[in-house]
Amino acid sequence: MNRILGLFTAAALCVGAVLPAAAEPANLLGVFGNWTAYTSGSGSSLTCYALSKPRATRPATAKRGSTVYLMVSDWPGRKVKAEPQIVYGYQAKEGGAAALGVGPDKFSFFIRNTGKDGSAWLQQLNDTPRLISAMGGGVSAVASGVSSKGTKTSDTYSLSGFNDAMVKVHAACNM
Repeated sequence: MNRILGLFTAAALCVGAVLPAAAEPANLLGVFGNWTAYTSGSGSSLTCYALSKPRATRPATAKRGSTVYLMVSDWPGRKVKAEPQIVYGYQAKEGGAAALGVGPDKFSFFIRNTGKDGSAWLQQLNDTPRLISAMGGGVSAVASGVSSKGTKTSDTYSLSGFNDAMVKVHAACNM
């Protein structure tokens, strides 16, 4: 019970960071293993997404904010399905190396800072189906990034529940 409450609390903290400009609050679709699914907005601004907090972060001494997560979003108004995003919880090194590894596959991301947090998005959009497939069949994903101070970080995410969360996300956004 405490684990579920902790997941809801962590996810609620992330929601505010994920969509700070949203006029409408996020609606919980469900908790699926280590992934939580939401919708926000309506009409052309509808967004459906699943996110997860890392199970492990390295180095443990790195100063990080509370908004560290891996997220995959559907944006039907923009016709974007399954857009992955990594949020590091620190100001990242613009143009620095960022990647997400799933099993033997490694995907390159690019970093942009928004507010106090650096975020990263997939460099090659045509890699999206392969990445989502790898996440769906994987056990864990490892996100790497570099802070503005040069600290290299590594966050490990469990992929338990990812497939179920994405089914719910795609259904909610009709994608």
